Amino acid sequence: MAIKATSFLRDGSLLKTQCYVNGEWVGAASGKTFSVDNPSTNVEVAKCPEFDEHDTEAAIEQAQEAFRSYRKTSARTRARLLRRWYELMIENVEDLARIITWENGKPLADSRTEVNYAASFLEWFSEEAPRIYGDTIQASNANCRLITQKEPVGVCGLIAPWNFPAAMITRKAGPALAAGCSVVVKAPAEAPLTALALAELAHRAGIPKGVVNVITALDNTVAVGKVLTTNPIIKKVSFTGSTPVGKLLMQQSSSTLKKLSFELGGNAPFIVFEDADLDVALAGLIASKFRISGQTCVCANRILVHRNVYDKFISMTVEAVKQFRIGDGMAETTTHGPLIHGRAIAKVEEHVKDAVSKGARVVHGGKRLDLGSNFFDITVLADMKPGMKVGVEETFGPVASFYPFDTEKEAIDMANDSEVGLAGYFFSKDSSRCWRVAEALEVGMVGVNVGAISDPAAPFGGVKQSGFGREGSKYGIDEFLVTKMIMTGIQ
Repeated sequence: MAIKATSFLRDGSLLKTQCYVNGEWVGAASGKTFSVDNPSTNVEVAKCPEFDEHDTEAAIEQAQEAFRSYRKTSARTRARLLRRWYELMIENVEDLARIITWENGKPLADSRTEVNYAASFLEWFSEEAPRIYGDTIQASNANCRLITQKEPVGVCGLIAPWNFPAAMITRKAGPALAAGCSVVVKAPAEAPLTALALAELAHRAGIPKGVVNVITALDNTVAVGKVLTTNPIIKKVSFTGSTPVGKLLMQQSSSTLKKLSFELGGNAPFIVFEDADLDVALAGLIASKFRISGQTCVCANRILVHRNVYDKFISMTVEAVKQFRIGDGMAETTTHGPLIHGRAIAKVEEHVKDAVSKGARVVHGGKRLDLGSNFFDITVLADMKPGMKVGVEETFGPVASFYPFDTEKEAIDMANDSEVGLAGYFFSKDSSRCWRVAEALEVGMVGVNVGAISDPAAPFGGVKQSGFGREGSKYGIDEFLVTKMIMTGIQ
């Protein structure tokens, strides 16, 4: 039986179980719903509408109608709306955090951090909205004058993941609204309640109806995604998720040549050189590898450690993870929660078994826990070798896999041996090496002596098959703008 919102929220009206379209709370035309379950307990917490293609098309049309007027609002007006949305998020941090943990499983401390991080994008882009500039250009013809101006691209389809159900929406919606676009947000099926709570706060902030629309679906996710990528009204799609799904969405979007920004899968190398401060490196590894039980796209997936400090660093890591407390995310003492669902558990288990069968050594963990069907022990694997699944695929789980290396070149070659390139980390006290390695790594983001690299001021995105485009920072708003050239002849 679902728990009543008032039993765990200060403001029970933040728990919404209908979609938000054109300023109204609506169900699917079919009346169908799907269950949202708590991964810690597998108990249903709510039901949300199962939108289909027709529901989605209706939401897109409403967003288009809103765009016609919203695009004409002043930059300062858009800034004030985003600022108010930010303030409401900050006022409701605790309730938003509890909703995230309830449907996502991450510990409350992580959820609170996410809410503040998510809100920071609304604050950041409220400040960017009035700073959209064009240029004056010297034309070749002396009798002509040439300028450029930036305009909103149009209605945007935003497809968000479940692991950061607040931050991955605001990181997209913030710049879109700042630019003057309207949006249709496809909430993650595993964690839609957070997206709907954000929609409620957008409503309270006074954002005009139709500018922000949030829709939900589970069984119809593929069909809804296809509408967002093929409907000609949608001019831009922003997606965060896996590389295979990104490739499919890109193919579908080609039918109407949409503007795209994709933040896809990662396989982050984490390099510890022999001269590194091992305490600093360990703190960086804990922050990078084990946050929300390893279910982040930028978490360390391959830990490369110089042979001179290899055994010592593994021992330090094991001692650190022994202090973790795994359990229900709602418990304040929990440091690490469950994985999102059974498929995630199966993948982690498969990766561990594959590594062990090929010679890896389990130093800690390596098995499911009796806490519930979605819990897997924090795992440390040593003596990894090339070709093991855990080093080739994105594990997305609490598995730290260690590889020894002997030279800087070997470490760089191992780090770059991947089809994807989202984030990379390394630790060294040698300033010359820091520049050499940072420039040599084939990734979109590098952490040098730091394991947490997310910041609203930082451009977030990857290279190779990790996607393209940047979110956050001064570059993030450009993803939702187009450049118009205006040439005027002087008679």
